[in-house]
Amino acid sequence: MAWHRVFDHPDVMEFHGGRPAELSVYEELTARQRRHDAERGFCLWTMLDDSDRVIGFTGAQPWPQDWGPKGEIEIGWRLGREFWGRGYATAAAEATLERVRAAGVPSVVAMVLARNTRSIAVTKRLGMHLAEVFTTPTRKEEGHCYRLIL
Repeated sequence: MAWHRVFDHPDVMEFHGGRPAELSVYEELTARQRRHDAERGFCLWTMLDDSDRVIGFTGAQPWPQDWGPKGEIEIGWRLGREFWGRGYATAAAEATLERVRAAGVPSVVAMVLARNTRSIAVTKRLGMHLAEVFTTPTRKEEGHCYRLIL
């Protein structure tokens, strides 16, 4: 599974559990994303570079947790470490916004840990605003909910 390979780096997983996820996690995530795409017309899509290498994912999905912005659509991105700092996340997220807007989604959220300055910078480039500060229930860390009206 390409996502498993490209995310197998401690820097990439710093804000996602701190260590690489098992292959089964990505298999389940992929199956869920296929359902979202079929049902909603959007999901987390695999990102490719100019040479068709998998570099990560971006997209949108219903917020998957029992806490937080239940019922809302979350936009998200994750890139392999070697692809950071090239504008890929912002460009792909902008394309995602066009897709969810076309699907009739009125607004999106981005749930970001407060210390994840790289993702916060992407939310700002997208024009999102800080809507809520919260404490994550499992990790007990400060998180931010950014929102964008489409």
